[in-house]
Amino acid sequence: MTTDTVHLRAGRPAPAWAVRVAHLIPLVVLPSGLWRIALVAGLPIGASAYGAPVDPGLGESVYIVSLSLVSEGLALLALGLVRPWGEAFTGWLPLVGGRRVPPRFAVTAATAGAVALSLIWGYAAWGVVVNGNDLGFSRPGFALLVACYAPLLLWGPLLLLLTWSYHRRHSPAQLG
Repeated sequence: MTTDTVHLRAGRPAPAWAVRVAHLIPLVVLPSGLWRIALVAGLPIGASAYGAPVDPGLGESVYIVSLSLVSEGLALLALGLVRPWGEAFTGWLPLVGGRRVPPRFAVTAATAGAVALSLIWGYAAWGVVVNGNDLGFSRPGFALLVACYAPLLLWGPLLLLLTWSYHRRHSPAQLG
């Protein structure tokens, strides 16, 4: 057993509420990803651009599906703030593989991500408030779009709350 492994097991476990929040984050991201995949699949979700049905080409479809997969993958990283596998860099990474993730690095990266997500989705929500249905979606289609994207407003704040819990568990005063 290495020193890093011993150190990782010496930390306090995540509280139950933090584990629930970590599992909730990918679930708040999922509806928007499913909406985008339905768009690419050509399902009748009421999406139109200025009255014409949206028909993304191959390149745009690849981008949309990739965006959905990357978003969900990033959301799943929140689990690393409550699980042991998030305490060490994966072995295949050059230079840092197998080493302990410095808590300050994890807190800084997660906080930056939470702030960025809050700003991005807050700005998007503000655009909907100000501009409304400016692409001419059908009423049910616009309602579905809003219902699928509104949960993303929670992503940043939930990640910030989870980061705060991680920071408290890994601060020197809490470990001693």
